[in-house]
Amino acid sequence: MQTTAAPVMALIEELAKLPGIGPKTAQRLTFFILRSPTDQARRLAEAITRVKESIIYCSTCFNITETDPCAICANAQRDHSIICVVEEPLDVLALEKTGVFKGSYHVLHGALSPVEGIGPRDLRIDELVARVRQGGAEAETPVREVILATNPNYEGDYTAAYIAPLLARPGLAITRLARGLPIGGDLEYADEGTLSRALEGRAELR
Repeated sequence: MQTTAAPVMALIEELAKLPGIGPKTAQRLTFFILRSPTDQARRLAEAITRVKESIIYCSTCFNITETDPCAICANAQRDHSIICVVEEPLDVLALEKTGVFKGSYHVLHGALSPVEGIGPRDLRIDELVARVRQGGAEAETPVREVILATNPNYEGDYTAAYIAPLLARPGLAITRLARGLPIGGDLEYADEGTLSRALEGRAELR
């Protein structure tokens, strides 16, 4: 005999399907929502519905957006001759928070992973190749640099290595984000791989 109300169990089950949310956390979230004012719970439900109904992919860079093209691709002040390739929309958010990069983006929506059965056709690689060939956000803007900013792990490195030859052409710089020591870190605690990359990516003091 089920002692917990069906709507409560249904919400727990749905929340438990979210990444990083286990059964215990799903239960805590469910009972937090139950204790919350009705207006707060309604706003949460409306926000989820609005995201699903109004968010689309930019037809140029495939970042999430409400308008097509997205605000970055439509911004004439951005340098559309530089394309930063990232795995997920959250990576765009992280890079934008730095306030340093003023170019454009291309979101792959994942990384190549033969183990998980994720191949080139599952990502926005063909669209990237076509975009680089035809120019930037505007046809008269030739692409002069592509930054392969995939994650610094096996899948990210494999994806970058796969994409680079597809884009190679005279006059196009294909770069990778520098890797090295974190700010505030100590050399003695760094692993050999991090130290090696820090040495290889050293820059001249200015």
